[in-house]
Amino acid sequence: MASPRLNVCPDGIRTAQDYRPYAERNLEPAVWQYLQEGEPNVHERQAFEAMRLVPRPLSDVRGGHTRIRLLGETLMHPILLAPVAYQRLFHPDGECASAMAAAAQDGLMVVSSLASQPLEEIIAAAGRPLWFQLYWQGSRERTLRLLRRAQAAGYSAVMWTVDAPVKQAVMRLSAHVAAVNLEPPLPLPELLQYQSVVFDGWMTQAPTWEDVAWLRDQTDLPLLLKGILHPEDASRAIDLGCEGIVVSSHGGRVLPGGVTAIDALPAIVQRLDGRVPVLFDSGIRDGRDVFGVLALGADAVMIGRPYLWGLATAGALGVAHVIRLMRDELEMVMALSGRKQLEDIRVRSLA
Repeated sequence: MASPRLNVCPDGIRTAQDYRPYAERNLEPAVWQYLQEGEPNVHERQAFEAMRLVPRPLSDVRGGHTRIRLLGETLMHPILLAPVAYQRLFHPDGECASAMAAAAQDGLMVVSSLASQPLEEIIAAAGRPLWFQLYWQGSRERTLRLLRRAQAAGYSAVMWTVDAPVKQAVMRLSAHVAAVNLEPPLPLPELLQYQSVVFDGWMTQAPTWEDVAWLRDQTDLPLLLKGILHPEDASRAIDLGCEGIVVSSHGGRVLPGGVTAIDALPAIVQRLDGRVPVLFDSGIRDGRDVFGVLALGADAVMIGRPYLWGLATAGALGVAHVIRLMRDELEMVMALSGRKQLEDIRVRSLA
C-alpha cells in the first residue's frame, strides 16, 4: 500500500536518486512499475559512468553561469522537464505541480499530450510559456485540433514525439486519472482481416515524413522532433523546416535492444553541425551526466524519472528541489573543470 505523501522534502536528500526510495514507498506497486519500466539499461549507464572529467584547478570561473538561449527563450539552466503522461498518478497536483516547480527554478517544462490535467490549467499554474509535446492523433484533422488548442493556450513551441507510432500497453488507470485533453481514440481497422496486425492495422494511423512537412505548414511555432536516433532522420527533419531535434530512446519503452540515445548523440551532432539546437533525453540522473552530454554536443537535456521521484515524494517542492540539486551539481562540475559557462563545455571534449 502507498504511504502518505510528505508536505516537505525529507531530511538527508543530497541527490535526485535519494528521492527514489521515498517515491517507491508512496506509490502503488503497479504505478511504480509503470514509472520504472524501461529504465536505462546497463550499457547506457556504463556509457555515462565511463566519461572521465579532467579537473582544471586555478581557472578563474568567477561570474560563471548556466544560462541558455533556446528557441528565443532565455532559461537559467539547460535542465528541462521532459513530457511525462498521467502525472496525477504520482501526486494529486499532477502536471500543475511540475509546471510550477519548473517556473520557480527559472526553467522549462514540456507538457505531454497525455497530461492528466487541462492544458490551460497547467500553463496558468506555471505563469509563463511552456512547450507542448504532441502525439499524432491518428489523423491530420484531430492532430491539428489538439495543436491549435495548445497554441491558443499560450504554449510557445511544439515537440512532436515520433518514435512511438505503435500504441504500447499502458497500466490500467484509476478512475480519477485520464488523458483529459484528448478526443476518444479512433477505432482501428478490423485487424483479423489483415495479413499483418502491425503493418495493415496499427501503422495505418502512424505519421510519415509527409505528415512532418504538412504539420510544419500548420503553425508558426518552433517545431522539434523527439525520438530521433539516426543522423539521416535528423538531417531530413531540419530540411523539412524543423527547428530542433531531441535525441531520445523514449526512456527505453519503445524498442528494447535499440541503440541508446547517448551512443546516437555524437553522430547526430556532427551531421547537424550547429544548424539547430539538439536536446538530449534518456537516462540523465545528475549534474555530472548533464555536463557529459553537453560536452558531447547537446545544447540542453531533459529529465524524466528523477523529477517524478520528487513529485511523488513532495509535490511541487520535490520537483523544484530535484532541479536545483542537478543545477548545483552541474555548476560544481563546471567550476572544477574550469568551465565558466555552457559554451565552454561544448568543445566536443571532456578534457
